[in-house]
Amino acid sequence: MSETQSPQPSHRVATTGDIEVATYLEIASADRVRGKPGKPAGRETQEGVAIFDFGSQYSHLIARRVREANVYCEILPHDAPREAVAHLQLRGIILSGGPNSVYEDGAPLAPAWVYSAGVPVLGICYGMQLIAHQLGGTVAAGIAREYGFAVIHKESEPTALFDGFEDPIPVWMSHGDRIEKVPQGFRSLAYSENSPIAVLANDSGIYGIQFHPEVAHTPHGSRLLRNFVLKICGCSGTWTPGNFVADTVQRIKQQVGKGKVICALSGGVDSAVAAVLIHRAVGDQLTCIFVNNGLLRREEPERVQQVFQKHLGLKLVYVDASERFLSTLKGVTDPEMKRKRIGQEFIEVFEEKATEMGEVDFLAQGTLYPDVIESKSSENKASHKIKTHHNVGGLPERMKLRLVEPLRYLFKDEVRLAGLELGLPPEVLNRQPFPGPGLAIRVIGEPTYEKLEILRQCDWIVMDEIKRDRLYDKMWQSFAVLTDTRTVGVMGDQRTYRYVVAIRAVTSEDAMTADWARIPYETLGRISSRIVNEVDQVNRVVYDVTSKPPGTIEWE
Repeated sequence: MSETQSPQPSHRVATTGDIEVATYLEIASADRVRGKPGKPAGRETQEGVAIFDFGSQYSHLIARRVREANVYCEILPHDAPREAVAHLQLRGIILSGGPNSVYEDGAPLAPAWVYSAGVPVLGICYGMQLIAHQLGGTVAAGIAREYGFAVIHKESEPTALFDGFEDPIPVWMSHGDRIEKVPQGFRSLAYSENSPIAVLANDSGIYGIQFHPEVAHTPHGSRLLRNFVLKICGCSGTWTPGNFVADTVQRIKQQVGKGKVICALSGGVDSAVAAVLIHRAVGDQLTCIFVNNGLLRREEPERVQQVFQKHLGLKLVYVDASERFLSTLKGVTDPEMKRKRIGQEFIEVFEEKATEMGEVDFLAQGTLYPDVIESKSSENKASHKIKTHHNVGGLPERMKLRLVEPLRYLFKDEVRLAGLELGLPPEVLNRQPFPGPGLAIRVIGEPTYEKLEILRQCDWIVMDEIKRDRLYDKMWQSFAVLTDTRTVGVMGDQRTYRYVVAIRAVTSEDAMTADWARIPYETLGRISSRIVNEVDQVNRVVYDVTSKPPGTIEWE
């Protein structure tokens, strides 16, 4: 059994990582019927590695480490068929960890084709136990469980997996089972105090490791994964921002042809990079549409129009649809329903504008890979859907427009690097994420006009004080949440009964995991004092000190 106990995730402060969490639109998962969906640009015939997810909390971290080696990879359900990688020049396969024991009834197994694909395979923790179990070895409950820090000792036989490593090797373990007998043709390459077989391999390029190289608690884990994808799999290591931009521009040209494209522009880096990529590919065939849905922050519509028309030279159409969005959200309190209503309303707005413009073929959006990963549900039975991102799962079942999603397989920091390559200005690149559903999911309960105005005032104060103390660029996100709770207070010797506002600020590397930001007490004190004095309907301010996991960054 693997991953039955979790470490505190490692978090690096994103010094310039101000990347928008999602665009304004909902993008359905790849298997949904959406008219005639186009192929996602930047994905076909790409050299890459497939990561099979067996329910690990850290599959996305494996992908991050592989991408850091300039190697493209995708996360797949544990039972994905061979056709799932047909678009890739497959160079290797990684089997993730997972919470099960391989010998239990119903435990997820790797497809048989994985072992006969003719490419190197690396099993991590549960993935290693799968290799042993499925190929004829023996896996049993360990005499002693092994959680946390450990050291492994290399056997005398050298392996490219450990190039550059000194003995012993510090690692992070999380398992209760161990391999008692290796399959025929395999041998042990390393051992630990509690795992006599901590690393195994055969002569066909199949490797298994009992520890987790993807977490920061394994000091040289990134080097091990780099050795695997570059030295063992033979990947070229050319997955770079420059190559991504060049390849994606060509693929957008192929996908769009002479068709017309409208792009959902929100003002953040995700949709901005998507728009600039498409504009570079098809020029005046692109029209960007910025929709004011009434769920934006103070002065947001004016700022977006100024930046994108003046600095990027994009053709921009502004639509004020505030009333219709607030109308569709009337009486809605469930977060999932908010996202779906907002997504559907956006599509209706865009299809109406497309009709007014004449013949429009494509709708472009800045969907990112973390949004896709977190929104998966039935596609991977070993994982659980966290929530429906408004841009992954909220669209109607059928759409008239075909989608162009050039960033769908990028992590957020990769989008920012692509933006730098494209020359986007700092006021776009250095913007903290803002959710596609906007303030609707930062108002707990029904997002009425009155509540949205209260939140806009509070959020403005938070941003003002965070920037004043030069903390903005040190955080992934910082914002206010208007709770649905009221509390008793005393102001001017009089009793009050007003709203509680929560402050949320996190540091993160890619929004898949996050830690609460240690904001100085002086800053928090000024934020609290200003809110209760400047916003009439609020008399209490609290600070959210929950990491992700177990919480999410947004409250809804």
